[in-house]
Amino acid sequence: MLQIKDLKATIEGKEILKGISLEVKEGEIHAIMGPNGSGKSTLAAVLAGREFAKITHGSVKYMGKDLLEMSPEERSKEGIFLGFQYPIEIPGVSMVNFMKTAINEHRKHRGEDPISASDFLKIMREKKALVEIDSALTSRSVNEGFSGGEKKRNEIFQMAMLEPKLSILDETDSGLDIDALRVVANGVNKLKRDDSATIVITHYQRLLDYIVPDVVHVLFDGKIVKTAGKELAIELEEKGYDWIKKEVDSE
Repeated sequence: MLQIKDLKATIEGKEILKGISLEVKEGEIHAIMGPNGSGKSTLAAVLAGREFAKITHGSVKYMGKDLLEMSPEERSKEGIFLGFQYPIEIPGVSMVNFMKTAINEHRKHRGEDPISASDFLKIMREKKALVEIDSALTSRSVNEGFSGGEKKRNEIFQMAMLEPKLSILDETDSGLDIDALRVVANGVNKLKRDDSATIVITHYQRLLDYIVPDVVHVLFDGKIVKTAGKELAIELEEKGYDWIKKEVDSE
């Protein structure tokens, strides 16, 4: 589904990604872990098409297409979803109108007719129940007045509504208490499909107690320095990132 080869990127002239290579297949959950400043959020931003990072080298293929040639809007319509570390508020834009517009733009891209009002409301009811989100939240403006946990839960609801092929969750666990973390993780698990994939970006192993990854990558100083199964996340929890730093320094 996704092939990244020797990807390098800079922000304001400083190299942040220093040669990232990884492959994500359908049906897989990949966790990308690493300390602050390692390049995790920059990688998420590059995949989503955010323009503050400049690509200087490498390639990214998504479903056989050149991802780097697509606009952010095209990436979304092709099935890529980015869950932000800090979701923004959009006052005056209702969740209902926001989601219906987004769904219809995706349907138009696929050559389908707009969704009917009755079908849309039916899907909303199903997805709200799936991710355990309160109707009081979905009847308001997008994220307006939401707590940090409510914003993250709302993003998982949006993910459920859009049914993306590739979901990139940038530190979804940031600022969540244990109950909110469990709800968000359960939503991600319920949305897993054989024809979709998820990249979970996180500092901490605790999220991976609930979302079990197929592959764990450690990103350190702009490079993936270690890749293994879920046991790697447990090892990081026990030893910390200093262990990885010592390994890198010794090579």
